[in-house]
Amino acid sequence: MEIAQLSTRFPPGPGGVERHVYEVAKRLAKRGHKVTVYTSDLYREIPWQKLDPSIPRTLGVEGFTVKRLPVWTLPGELHYPFFRGLDKVLKEDAPELLHAHTYGTNHASVAARHARSSRVPLVLSAHYHPIWSIYGGWVRHRLRGFYDRALAGRVVRSAARVIVQSQEEERLMRVNHFQIPKVERIPPGYSALPDPPPGEHPFATRLGISGPFALFVGRLASNKGLLPLIDAFENVARHDPTAELVLVGEDGGMRAAVYARLKERGLENRVRLTGYLEDEALLASAFREARLFVLPSEYEAFGLVLLEALAQGTPVIASRVGGIPEFVPDKEAGLLVPPLDAVALSRAMLELWDDPARRTALGRYGREHVVPMYTWERLVDRLEALYEEVARR
Repeated sequence: MEIAQLSTRFPPGPGGVERHVYEVAKRLAKRGHKVTVYTSDLYREIPWQKLDPSIPRTLGVEGFTVKRLPVWTLPGELHYPFFRGLDKVLKEDAPELLHAHTYGTNHASVAARHARSSRVPLVLSAHYHPIWSIYGGWVRHRLRGFYDRALAGRVVRSAARVIVQSQEEERLMRVNHFQIPKVERIPPGYSALPDPPPGEHPFATRLGISGPFALFVGRLASNKGLLPLIDAFENVARHDPTAELVLVGEDGGMRAAVYARLKERGLENRVRLTGYLEDEALLASAFREARLFVLPSEYEAFGLVLLEALAQGTPVIASRVGGIPEFVPDKEAGLLVPPLDAVALSRAMLELWDDPARRTALGRYGREHVVPMYTWERLVDRLEALYEEVARR
């Protein structure tokens, strides 16, 4: 089958959806499908940054093809990547099936229009975020509200199937009151990181960390709960003068606010921002060496990074939001707390900080009972069956 995977960005651009599309595309190609990923020339959206121009516009990768199209955007809170020429290239390539990733994007709208005109089946993976969890101020939220009310229904109805990762994601989509086609709940897979580098504490050694640390990995974005995390860590730092907090990830628009809060709390020397960590072996070591992993997001459709932490035997503390409670059993693989509640987050961090036996038990449960349930092969099995069904119809 000739399958088009559509995503706003794609590796080397970092991100969960980007990794998801890559893992799906390479496995479908190995199974004999002709797969083309249609994506943009963006490295990241916020702040806006294009990929190195030396990266070819069309490239063969692990048995499939990546076609990068130029995008443009409106300024400020009107930010929205528009693809140039996507309609034309879809008509020229004439794939047998379209699979668009991420609700509310320009490429999803283009794919829906192409599906209606060509009678090619469309599958939409929502990767849905509610209005209150997206980046930007009131103007951006008002625009998203207008999209949900006036435009989204036609796009979503064009899909033969809508894929969500959790029950909560489906519930939040249905709050918009537009008609949704048949929904398939297909959780993502876990991509095993390479073994950590040899030596004792290679990550801490690289950063010059001498004491215990809590770890966050993800974009420094407005929906990640970073400011409450800093407020919560202030109590941990007061409790343990050797404690540090390490934030690993690209700036998603919050770096300046994070630095301002650190200065306000007097924590400039206790919190480290590493930026994006390209060395995955070193990232695996960071997860393994951390005393605990924290993901205090306002919303997560799933939260794959939690599986990465649990795979290294590290207990997690996360917000009880989105799909997280559906795969992280509270008090078995970690602790779940209300979002944006710095007091509850601080209490949970302190509860585990001086209890190595409990940390070990939580991490072991996650590694042995949670992580094995989520594989990319299982996801692709279900996708193939879904593709064949909608193609027959």
